[in-house]
Amino acid sequence: MIKAILIDDESQCRNSLSYQLKKYCPQVQLLAQCNSVEEGLKGIAQHHPELVFLDIEMPQMIGFEILQQLTATSFEVIFTTEYDNSISQTNRLKAIDFLHKPINKHELQNAVAKVSIKKDFRLTDSLDNVREKHEYKFAALHKIALPVFEGFEIVSIDTIIYCLADSNYTHIVLKHSKKILVSRTLKEIEKLLEGHGFLRVHHSHLINLNEIVRYVRGEGGFVIMSDSTSISVSRSHKEVLLQFFVKGLIY
Repeated sequence: MIKAILIDDESQCRNSLSYQLKKYCPQVQLLAQCNSVEEGLKGIAQHHPELVFLDIEMPQMIGFEILQQLTATSFEVIFTTEYDNSISQTNRLKAIDFLHKPINKHELQNAVAKVSIKKDFRLTDSLDNVREKHEYKFAALHKIALPVFEGFEIVSIDTIIYCLADSNYTHIVLKHSKKILVSRTLKEIEKLLEGHGFLRVHHSHLINLNEIVRYVRGEGGFVIMSDSTSISVSRSHKEVLLQFFVKGLIY
């Protein structure tokens, strides 16, 4: 369960979001609904939530200023707003997502899924630290565990066609038109797949060399993958890719 509180001065908005969470996001346990900045700060101190739904615009103080009053935050933030011009500030404060009122149930589910994924990865990181501490030895694996909305999905590495960066997230594109969103940067995924025949060909793309169908020349050129996706190759990565073709070496 994800422990959460809701801070919004409008009772209608609080009631609506509370209803949607109960109906569409059963993994969220709403511990408190706060109708003011002061009540919200007390709620955070009392309940130690993992997630805070925070209205950007409130009479006493804007939502951003609430976070600035806290010396440290151990929770994720999903901003709710009626104003498009406030969205850019959510990125500055590293909110995990924002929801535009009236809140769409699918956008709400996606935002909560991001929190679930991040929570699962924190658990994975803790297990990794235990493993390193006790110096466990593991044989080379051909599968990886990817956190999804319901938990973890075990994926054969050779089913991955390419990986696409999306800020602090990565879209894993698999065979049979399947995609998985994970809460890791592309750089972290690249390290995870190191030694398995993957190559970074662009700042936003990591590809499986076995899934290249064609390379088309150009300034950087582009590759066509087995699912017919065209992926640009940056000039800085072009030479490394061409070395594989010149040597006829594909994993």
